[in-house]
Amino acid sequence: MSFLGFIRANFRWLAGGFLLTYFSTFGQTYFIAISAGQIRAEYGLSHGGFGTLFMIATLGSALTMPYVGQMVDRLSAKAVTLIIVPVFALACVLMAMSHSVVLLAFSIYLLRLLGPGMMNQNALTAAARWFSAQRGRAMALTAIGGNGSEATIPFLFVIVANLIGWRNGWLVAAAILVVVALPAIAWLLRTDRVPQHTDVAPKKAPVRDWTRREVLRDPLFYLILFGTMAPGFIGTTVSFHQVYLVHLRGWSLELFASAFTVMAASTVGAALICGQLVDRFSAVRILPVFLVPVSFGSLILALFTGEWSAFAFMALAGMSYGCSGTIMGAVWPEVYGTAHLGAIRAMMASVNVLGTAIGPGLTGILIDLGVDLPVQVGAMSAYAFTACLAMVYVSRRLTARLAASAATR
Repeated sequence: MSFLGFIRANFRWLAGGFLLTYFSTFGQTYFIAISAGQIRAEYGLSHGGFGTLFMIATLGSALTMPYVGQMVDRLSAKAVTLIIVPVFALACVLMAMSHSVVLLAFSIYLLRLLGPGMMNQNALTAAARWFSAQRGRAMALTAIGGNGSEATIPFLFVIVANLIGWRNGWLVAAAILVVVALPAIAWLLRTDRVPQHTDVAPKKAPVRDWTRREVLRDPLFYLILFGTMAPGFIGTTVSFHQVYLVHLRGWSLELFASAFTVMAASTVGAALICGQLVDRFSAVRILPVFLVPVSFGSLILALFTGEWSAFAFMALAGMSYGCSGTIMGAVWPEVYGTAHLGAIRAMMASVNVLGTAIGPGLTGILIDLGVDLPVQVGAMSAYAFTACLAMVYVSRRLTARLAASAATR
């Protein structure tokens, strides 16, 4: 089946997953960071103070995610949507109405748990279950919803916030979730996808379904997490401190914001290409490549001060994000099966959220201590290069293990 034919045949489910990841934007770091300047001013917080508050709230969401995330193993994608989207909208309302640091932290906790946490968890777990031989394509088309929102919604939010204020901008976000996102997604996902007789047969031998307890005893699982945390850690840190970075480099905020469009384009392109590669070779085999671009991108951002370095970083980081979303969506069912996929993905999502929590908080404290962000980004580049080597080892071990398992069947 051609790529366009695949989309036409499965449009309802692909569009529903796309919209779930698209509207997760209201809980993403880059979106919250747009209001960072006003939040720090109104609440009297320093870079380190707001970073620490963001870190605590995000850590709370990371600790909650393994428990809340399991609901996708018990409920349909539509049922999960009907639960999480209204609460997500409520979090946006709290963000707009809060005048207390405690309530601010709670609203960020909900935004982080329900946006990058449960909206993505619902979409990517469903796509991984609904498709097998063409799982890579499905994961790519679902994941790029987040990139589409990154290219459009922040720019629109800046315009809205300039016209009616940043707090009213968050009320508009809540209204969009209730009036647009909820009915559209619920209608598209009104029934789960079931295998069709026209589906391409999977080329890979089926794997047994691991329980979450078994996965937690697998050393390779933790090495994969070590690698998957890198893009989110780096990207969140740079996005969160974008106001500080552009001031340090003498750039304009508008110029840096425009670079997100470059990131979105490269992410979408990389995701679509990577989806084809996953279906052809498997996610396990191409696991070592997804961190290479962000490793070089971080190095460029750390060493060069020209405006071009912002665009180079965004383009290269976007390649890693696109590959990461596709590969990580496919690697878990390839390695651990689908019966307990929600619980397994919830642990992965928790670790990724943890990385996005540590990044802004730790780097904010270091900034207050006088350690410039470019120096820290250089250290992140070293971390990403190290994770690349770890993924080479993991890929080889998993390939051998899956081959041995297939031989005994």
